[in-house]
Amino acid sequence: MQLYADELAFRIALSLAIGLLVGLERGWRERDAAEGSRTAGFRTFGLAGLLGGLTAALSQPLGSELLLAAGLFAFAGVFGAFKLREATHDGDFSVTSAIAALSVFTLGALAVAGDYRIAAASGATVAALLASRAALHSFIQHLSWVEVRSAILLGAMTMIGLSLLPDRALDPWGGFNPWEVWFLTVLTATISYAGYIAVRVLGSARGLMISGLAGGLVSSTATVVALARGAADGQYLAERTGASILACMVSVLRVIALTAIVGFGALPEVLPALLPAAVVFAVAGATLLARRRVAQAAAGPASNPFDFFPLVGFAVFFGAVSVLGAALSDRFGSSSALAASALSGLFDVDVATLTSLRLMDQGIAARAAASSVCAAVALNALARLSLAAVLGPRRFWLPFGAATLAAFGSGLAGFLLWPGLGRA
Repeated sequence: MQLYADELAFRIALSLAIGLLVGLERGWRERDAAEGSRTAGFRTFGLAGLLGGLTAALSQPLGSELLLAAGLFAFAGVFGAFKLREATHDGDFSVTSAIAALSVFTLGALAVAGDYRIAAASGATVAALLASRAALHSFIQHLSWVEVRSAILLGAMTMIGLSLLPDRALDPWGGFNPWEVWFLTVLTATISYAGYIAVRVLGSARGLMISGLAGGLVSSTATVVALARGAADGQYLAERTGASILACMVSVLRVIALTAIVGFGALPEVLPALLPAAVVFAVAGATLLARRRVAQAAAGPASNPFDFFPLVGFAVFFGAVSVLGAALSDRFGSSSALAASALSGLFDVDVATLTSLRLMDQGIAARAAASSVCAAVALNALARLSLAAVLGPRRFWLPFGAATLAAFGSGLAGFLLWPGLGRA
């Protein structure tokens, strides 16, 4: 890549800027050290970035990548020797400064010989990571092993699973795509972990309200079950009921969000039915929670951000419903597939929503898919109400049922009054 003088000057200046940005953090951290007692500071890191840029600039007209490689090895040797003397003198075993210096040299070279935007962004990232030392160390110290294990598992599910699974349908009807099923499983796990962290970071002072909102991100049904069981002790009934209702609101909003992401064409048909229901849930939940404040923490974060085997069960169930829907659509037409998708809402509204929306790719009209989504949400609400009545006391499930019926009525009104849905 041959560069003109003005562009070359800009890229070399960027190499220097990357080094100075990282050197600013390193120099500030060691600002109290005596002159000459440290291997590298503000100026040295700036020169390291500039050296990387100049080495890359020299290697281009010569057409030799070996010159750049030799420059990197020479820099690493010289810097490493001085850093070894410093570490021996101070009894320091940290390798951070050495890695940062090698990163600065490499990014300086990348700014000249490669994409300067990636080099600039990477340089800022290196500086941010170095500056976040105290926050990151504090964050790690406050993590439990369960949280670390869940984060590692989530990373493995994402990086290994999504990179290995084929992104194509494997069944004769085109309903089972392993990559897509696993992606939605990872998405569910990520939402679960995010909800857990939200409660963990914000603390339990907000108690049931935060637990209800965070739980609705993961599973409104599971949240209602947990709060209904907790209400058996007769304490915080209004708050527990309000939190359950807010979880239902979040569930409805989550369905709207999934529709916008996966099946945007059905969104105008879904909103008139689901948005009024979400508003009713929001008003009812907020009203109950406002009746009196929780005196002390009533609910903390769950003991585990997410469980792996229930997620595998979700993936299996979603895959099975997808294959069933595609097979029914191929054999009997779209009506039976949509009915099966809606019926699965009794167990998992996300599976029902995603399955219904995916059928749009097979030629099913957006209005029909939207009708199936709305039916699944209604059936899921019925399942939650039934569980609340079985597991919770009357003072819990009666107001919960009233809010559910009010939300159902408003959603049905929107469903019938909106012309698009009325003809579906």
